[in-house]
Amino acid sequence: MEITLSDRFATLGHPARLDVLRLLIRRHPDPLPAGEIAVVLGLKPNTLSAYLADLLQAGLITRARSGTFLRYGPDLAGIRALTGALWTDCCLGRPDLCPPAALIDPFGDRPMTSARRYRVLFICTGNSARSIFAESILRKIAGDRFDVFSAGTKPQSDLNPLAVKMLQSKGYPTGDLRSKHVAEFQGGDVTAFDFVFTVCDRAANEACPPWSGQPLSAHWSTPDPVKATGTEAERMLAFQHAYGMLRNRITAFAALPLAALDRISLQHALDDIARADGVSQ
Repeated sequence: MEITLSDRFATLGHPARLDVLRLLIRRHPDPLPAGEIAVVLGLKPNTLSAYLADLLQAGLITRARSGTFLRYGPDLAGIRALTGALWTDCCLGRPDLCPPAALIDPFGDRPMTSARRYRVLFICTGNSARSIFAESILRKIAGDRFDVFSAGTKPQSDLNPLAVKMLQSKGYPTGDLRSKHVAEFQGGDVTAFDFVFTVCDRAANEACPPWSGQPLSAHWSTPDPVKATGTEAERMLAFQHAYGMLRNRITAFAALPLAALDRISLQHALDDIARADGVSQ
């Protein structure tokens, strides 16, 4: 049966179903089990089951079995069909109503060139370990090409001491690092970012206001080393694992030919990096 534009609009007309889709898009490319979706959004399992069935029928989400779980993600083809229909049927192709440049030009009036510096923000919940790692790694690897920052949605007052200890053992400067709130980087007087990455699931789960300048974004899920227990040596292994995962991803990101890629190709590359879980020491 053909799925019409009105079918998809009717499905998304319910705020809770729209919240489910928004969450799955924020967590893409990681598909989520229904139980996690229910916990994050505070929905009863039977209620969520009905919402998922409606979104599946409308061709807006996907479902696949992974082990003993069914996992759900956004149906990118269905979402493209929805936005494409808006462009052709509702906007009648008028660029002043639905400007297609945002889908083609990576940064609008901030063109990509090999000479410009890119602004990057890494976000996690506490801004005490993982996002601090990411900020430090990219600044060390490619600080000549990137202005790098990190922040938390609910930042800690102090950096995690084991995170600081590990960075210092690897030769990173830590004197200027501090825990910051994302609000420092939002508002009309703040220079727009080119890239915004979430590195923890809790931060990605939160519905943050849109970032000005339409930065490219991706979710690079990284286990939280702060939750590790045991001896200090055992806990340091968890910090090493998180550091290694982020270093691998950030090395791949810094190697991308940014000036040569259009926005869609670059987004695909960022999502591919998210799927690469190899850890370097």
